[in-house]
Amino acid sequence: MKIGFIGTGNMGAAIIKGYVKKDEKNKNDILAYDNVPEKVKKLVDECGIIQSHSVSHLMQNSDIIILAVKPDIYGHILEEISPLMKKEQILVSIAAGITIRYLESFFDLPVKAVRTMPNTPALVNEGITALSKNENIDASEFEMVINIFDSIGKTEIIDEKLMDIIPGVSGSSPAYVYMFIEALADGAVLQGMPRKKAYQFAAQSVLGAARMVIETGKHPGELKDMVCSPGGTTIEAVAVLEDRGMRSAVIEAVAACTEKSRKMSK
Repeated sequence: MKIGFIGTGNMGAAIIKGYVKKDEKNKNDILAYDNVPEKVKKLVDECGIIQSHSVSHLMQNSDIIILAVKPDIYGHILEEISPLMKKEQILVSIAAGITIRYLESFFDLPVKAVRTMPNTPALVNEGITALSKNENIDASEFEMVINIFDSIGKTEIIDEKLMDIIPGVSGSSPAYVYMFIEALADGAVLQGMPRKKAYQFAAQSVLGAARMVIETGKHPGELKDMVCSPGGTTIEAVAVLEDRGMRSAVIEAVAACTEKSRKMSK
């Protein structure tokens, strides 16, 4: 199956790089177009993919079309590809707020549409992608789309009504985690640790803690309690975080992100 990417921004490039990193032979199946040709040329040089110099060329040579552009220009792109779309092709959205109904509204034919929400850790094959589909796609076709995103991390099929929650909990959340890592490192630097080592300790600790949650299956609260000895250093730090409202700040951040996504969907 030939996979065509319209747009090669941060997310599109992350999927392409992750997909090729998973298996170098995948590069022969990827076409990409961007209105800034230099972006695609960089990916051609780095990953060996095929550059399309027009949307029409990409549409003619792709089985799956992934729209990796900003939400505010989806309408323009959909109008452009609508007359070029074939009934057997599959259209994939990766943008927040773009509903399946919105995708369908641009086509006279019963378009095969998939709505996804990946995140940028796809670049290191540690992403997670939520997927929903319309009724025009059969199980084998949906599996082909799932396989693309399986190659860059984990996938979860969800009801589309939950999709607006995904940016808050995974699509945007790497940014929150980077802020946390930076703050941890700043704290260590304040206490005298060289910055490079501080980032290494902070990042590895976050990575290890995440793997503990996934691989042990234990509740995060239980894992936290395992680290908190009575009267020890960890519970002292936890008390400060609770006092400063860390939990409520994170919950409110997810709520704000979700509300923004819902507004975009309307």
